[in-house]
Amino acid sequence: MFLIESYEATEVIEPSIERFQDEKMDKTTSKKQNPSEFLRKIIGNPVVVKLNSGVDYRGVLACLDGYMNIALEQTEEYVNGQLKSKYGDTFIRGNNVLYISTSAKR
Repeated sequence: MFLIESYEATEVIEPSIERFQDEKMDKTTSKKQNPSEFLRKIIGNPVVVKLNSGVDYRGVLACLDGYMNIALEQTEEYVNGQLKSKYGDTFIRGNNVLYISTSAKR
């Protein structure tokens, strides 16, 4: 008898949990997006590329490939948060990239 009551309670609770998770997902994300879609959408936009060494490069994403090799235009190099150099076009080898982030402002 105890197992049946426990099962019934679980059966009643599960749909409400699933409904809550669906509602939560609808509020936080309008559409699921994989990394390839994200990267395709940000081409031509300002980005921050952080390298494994800690150096940041900020510029306009010109293109990238499947190895995460990145081409930036109007590039600025930041070390410890301070501007060190400005470059025109820059190529960054993908194995050095820690992450790519969209930049709210330049």
